[in-house]
Amino acid sequence: MSLFGLGSRNQKTFRPKKNAPSGSKGAQLQRHIDATLGSGNLREAVRLPPGEDINEWLAVNTVDFFNQVNILYGTLTEFCTAANCPTMTAGPKYEYRWADGVTIKKPIEVSAPKYVEYLMDWIEAQLDDELIFPQKLGAPFPPNFQDVVKTIFKRLFRVYAHIYHSHFQKIVSLKEEAHLNTCFKHFVLFTWEFRMIDRGELAPLYDLVGSILKL
Repeated sequence: MSLFGLGSRNQKTFRPKKNAPSGSKGAQLQRHIDATLGSGNLREAVRLPPGEDINEWLAVNTVDFFNQVNILYGTLTEFCTAANCPTMTAGPKYEYRWADGVTIKKPIEVSAPKYVEYLMDWIEAQLDDELIFPQKLGAPFPPNFQDVVKTIFKRLFRVYAHIYHSHFQKIVSLKEEAHLNTCFKHFVLFTWEFRMIDRGELAPLYDLVGSILKL
């Protein structure tokens, strides 16, 4: 059963798939990603194509990684419940509390599904904000664009960390571990290439990250 077929059981819990920014070279860069991923060489696929703008490349990949995590987590919504996962953890040592600095300023303890809901809502709001992710041809990226992208990647990593620590056996039983591992490898190689996540944030999956990067 494919991951995409599996997701059909949970359509109401999915967010609609995001499209790459239409501005400037969004669609062209998306085609480049698809073509290089098809080659199977993930290290090559994450590199900035010659002559391309770094922010354009970060933007189109951010949308892509959001969609990947959206689909992966969507397959687990019936298992990752407030009863099964009352806090957002990544193993016994790491617990994440939610704050967005705007509506929730002081970090609060919430269940894992609520945390992921807050997290995906927050990312979606960033992706939909044309002042942050411009859609129009030639519109400038804001000065803090890369800081926003780093926060998005840091938060997406936390979903992966929770999946691996709390739901990996379920992923195996669904025969989706190869897909999960490939998505995570792509994510790690990209974030490492562009220094998107501080090393300390990787601690819950450090051994796995190290094996991917051969640290």
